[in-house]
Amino acid sequence: MNKKEIAEIKKQFTPDRCAITRICGCYVNSEKEKQLEMKEAFLSLSDEEMFKYFDIFRKTLSGTIGKNLLNMEFPLQQELEGGTQEFLLKLRDSGLKDEELVTQFYDRVISSYDFGENYLILLIHAAYDIPGKTNDGLDMDDASTDVYQYVLCSICPVKLSKAALCYNAQNNTIEERIRDWIVDMPSLGFLFPAFNDRNTDLHNLLYYSKNAEELHQTLIDEILGCVTPLSAKSQKETFNSIIQETLGPDCDYEAVKTIHEKITEMVDEHADEPEPLTLDKYEVKKLLQEGGATKEDLEDFDERYDDSVGEKSSFLASNISSARKFEIKTPDVVIQVNPERTDLVETQVIDGRTYLMIEVTDSVEVNGLSVRPISHNRKKEPDSALD
Repeated sequence: MNKKEIAEIKKQFTPDRCAITRICGCYVNSEKEKQLEMKEAFLSLSDEEMFKYFDIFRKTLSGTIGKNLLNMEFPLQQELEGGTQEFLLKLRDSGLKDEELVTQFYDRVISSYDFGENYLILLIHAAYDIPGKTNDGLDMDDASTDVYQYVLCSICPVKLSKAALCYNAQNNTIEERIRDWIVDMPSLGFLFPAFNDRNTDLHNLLYYSKNAEELHQTLIDEILGCVTPLSAKSQKETFNSIIQETLGPDCDYEAVKTIHEKITEMVDEHADEPEPLTLDKYEVKKLLQEGGATKEDLEDFDERYDDSVGEKSSFLASNISSARKFEIKTPDVVIQVNPERTDLVETQVIDGRTYLMIEVTDSVEVNGLSVRPISHNRKKEPDSALD
């Protein structure tokens, strides 16, 4: 799913566009024991409750694609009888009215989710009447093309509010506030099936993780059974490793700067596209060539890429290079450079020693103080001769 498709689903989480038919929930304590189960027709809730739930559902579809939001695909075996995709499809098609299926879902989450605190499992079913689009991209509500039925799961930590004093208006006193168990914004969630090309895609789903580096692999394996892409941090580390191993001794400042500049150019050219920019094996190889890799350097590239990433896997450009940051680091010095002005820094060898040379303009600050770029030796004038 891309930004536009995610935004289209999020727009439903308002009273006038709501397509939610049913909501179910299970409150679980830190001992993995069910404390409460609920099921409601969503539209029977009060307006105040609805708005709180809308906030949670929107948050479950928020974040950066490729970091907090991951498009995942079901392996073929999971679409067969007894597979995870088949189970989720039954859950969706039941409209969450099959209590046995819903209970099975709760039990699977509880057994696979490693979380030592209280949490709430929320599950909704919705039926979105997909409006047609004009050539200008405007909705045609009276020209629906299909109905997108989906389930959205949000797993929310439930935390005890902080101890504090409060004003009791009835007694006109300052006293200790009653501590409540508060449902927090979701830490995990997923949307099934995916909404790709503005239609139902049963072969994929969208997964949400508040912490991009804590994906909870066991839960993914047991509940979803999908192929998990590398996390944002792992993508960057793997990409850097491929560069260093391929270039070897030729992995110098100029090579890395060139690769960074090329990626930034590609991101800028792709900025208006709804899909995030990805780099496959061919494009990474081309980047290395532009960074100075020789034919000899690239002899083992294909095998190295396939082993570390996967033959058909790609890197998300925003995960491997930041358009907002260019950092040069030594054990004692860290230099932050405007990514658009990497030309201001170059390497030079002076008297056999390698230096990073930074072009200095008239505006220089040191610890917040404006200083002259070049200090001139100031000679103290001799005292005037006494008459």
